[in-house]
Amino acid sequence: MTEELGEPRFRAQQVWQWLWQKMARDFDAMTNVSKATRARLAETAEIRWPEVAGREQSSDGTIKFLLRLSDGALVETVLIPSESRDGVVRTTQCLSSQVGCAMGCTFCSTGSMGFERNMTMGEILGQILVAREHLGDARPDHPKLRNLVFMGMGEPLLNLEQVLRSLETLNNPNGLSFSPRRITVSTCGIEKGLRELGDSGLAYLAVSLHAPTQELRAEIMPKAARWPLEKLIATLESYPLKTRERVTFEYLLLGGINDGPEQARELVRLVSRVKGKLNLIVYNPAEGAPYAAPTRERVLAFEQYLWDHNITAIIRKSKGQDIKAACGQLKASRIAESGWDEGARLPVETACCNEQGASL
Repeated sequence: MTEELGEPRFRAQQVWQWLWQKMARDFDAMTNVSKATRARLAETAEIRWPEVAGREQSSDGTIKFLLRLSDGALVETVLIPSESRDGVVRTTQCLSSQVGCAMGCTFCSTGSMGFERNMTMGEILGQILVAREHLGDARPDHPKLRNLVFMGMGEPLLNLEQVLRSLETLNNPNGLSFSPRRITVSTCGIEKGLRELGDSGLAYLAVSLHAPTQELRAEIMPKAARWPLEKLIATLESYPLKTRERVTFEYLLLGGINDGPEQARELVRLVSRVKGKLNLIVYNPAEGAPYAAPTRERVLAFEQYLWDHNITAIIRKSKGQDIKAACGQLKASRIAESGWDEGARLPVETACCNEQGASL
């Protein structure tokens, strides 16, 4: 755009830094750009940040935002704090890539709402600007926002072009300057785009597995299961990984559905073929959900079986349960409370999201 205005190429880098590193909200803030250039930019473009339509904070520090985009569409993003060994609190942000989701997984509140549209690169990255402003994250050398996970609303690989553009900006030292090892893209398994994501080297990969057999996956994730599980695993066996990098499998434990010894055996058989690790997520049911949470005994037994068979498995600590932090839960609950219909915009303040059907 700056070249179209007759400006030298370095001007684009200046504007880029103002947008993403200095988080400028208008062109007048760009003090190392001439007034004439700023005026021309203001005539031909605008800087849009998502509007914070709602915000809630959990007793454990998890913060959820409901963001309103320029067309009124609503998306959710979550900030999840964790304390490191040196006592410093660092934050992970869960990002949305679509408004709603087309996958329709039976355990996911967002999936039950259907799909509205893809988000643009600016809208995806705008979530990060909102988070950094909230955190007071003004020092690139000591950022409070340390990790990013594309595990919010939507299936990232169904919006591959905009997600890859976002990742390129995140990796750019003149942009948001995140290392690929601090970014994870989660997919439920979309054949088109999986290899392209791997070849880009821009982020680590997480796969929402949730079932160890094709039959069970077709039952609880019918659209994802259109790509047969066997072919998904075969593709992951040759997925390009950096040194010490592993594929992360996300496995949501549904009470009495996929949390038994038989499923544990099948899961070992499946994931042992891939250089990976398992995140076990305890289902956090929303009101009226079709599944129940597993018992603590079954969760621990499931985890122990995996470790006994040389599978690295970690039970993800649940956060944000008191504010319904799972993807789409609060939005869904407010829709029910307000009697909102699918053809209307949600008029109330609500938020926010993380991994499908569970809280972080």
